[in-house]
Amino acid sequence: MTHATEDAKLIREPWNGGKRRGGPSYADAGVSITAGEEAVELLKSKVRKTYRPEVVGGIGGFAGLFKLDVQKYKQPLLASSTDGVGTKLVIAQQMGIHDTVGIDLVAMIVDDLVACGAEPLFMQDYIACGEVVPARIAEIAGGMADGCRYAGCSLVGGEIAEHPGVMRADEYDISGTAVGVVEADLVLGPDRVQLGDTVIAMRSSGLHSNGYSLVRHVLQGVGRMRLESVVEELGTQRTLGEELLTPTRIYAKDCLELIAECDVRAFAHITGGGIPGNLDRVLPHTMDAVVDRSTWRPQPIFELVHAKGKIELAEMERTFNMGAGMMAVVSAADTDRALALLTARGVESWVVGEVIEGSGVVQMLGDYTRG
Repeated sequence: MTHATEDAKLIREPWNGGKRRGGPSYADAGVSITAGEEAVELLKSKVRKTYRPEVVGGIGGFAGLFKLDVQKYKQPLLASSTDGVGTKLVIAQQMGIHDTVGIDLVAMIVDDLVACGAEPLFMQDYIACGEVVPARIAEIAGGMADGCRYAGCSLVGGEIAEHPGVMRADEYDISGTAVGVVEADLVLGPDRVQLGDTVIAMRSSGLHSNGYSLVRHVLQGVGRMRLESVVEELGTQRTLGEELLTPTRIYAKDCLELIAECDVRAFAHITGGGIPGNLDRVLPHTMDAVVDRSTWRPQPIFELVHAKGKIELAEMERTFNMGAGMMAVVSAADTDRALALLTARGVESWVVGEVIEGSGVVQMLGDYTRG
């Protein structure tokens, strides 16, 4: 009878708004709800700048809402992609620079979407950290907002999770998922590729976001190089850390423009696996792509990693983009048009090879140009 009475009191008693009456709080356990709310407030204006007309509502709901214009498409297919940034985050945390990795995150996701011909529509992010520092969270997510604006998609929501005791106070990890749309009969891929097609490379901004475990092992570990040092071999006055944090190039709008103006057969986003491991994903089983290394020179950062680590060329090429972050397979007749369009958009590009008869592999021929 006594227990029943106590339970009844608990049930009838209204929630007190979170006012403490004794015992430990969530904050005592290392999680600050107030800091999380402050971080969201700092982000609101930047996030709103990413909104496309199709976004319904705003930050604060339980889900992001997006009204797809079904009249615009005959047979719309929704495409989705998810990714993270990997151990490049370690460099950001060591440098105390947090406003570029969000751009990296967006790039890794939306450029996978556009590879099949899909227009990125909206994205959601996830930030896990040891401690919510509002200004730092605002920098991270602010980079995501910038990336979404560059890609033409909306940042419609996300999650900030504080994990004390699991992650260090200055440690964080980020991931995201984006959704795009493409007409069913316009999906790019191997079934569109034809013999004699041209392969066009688009210059990367550097390492992008792949291979950083190897980079850190070679440069910081074996090479004992300091992030704050200016490295003569890189040919700039930037520090090594600043070079390593160069944001990943976002090609989404450039690729969509190519699709609209040229006969594009396929795109290959050059991420983990390098050129051989990504370009082969868009080849029919009866065709090869010939890639001529002599048509370009990788940026100095690749040469530095290669030299300091004494890494075999095959390992370099299956780990890094080697200066070509995106490749387009276009009809031979549209080669000049595609190159002119990319040049007009400020994208350095060049013919890197062609599609020939074969068995679905990438043939890497010749030697890279050297300065």
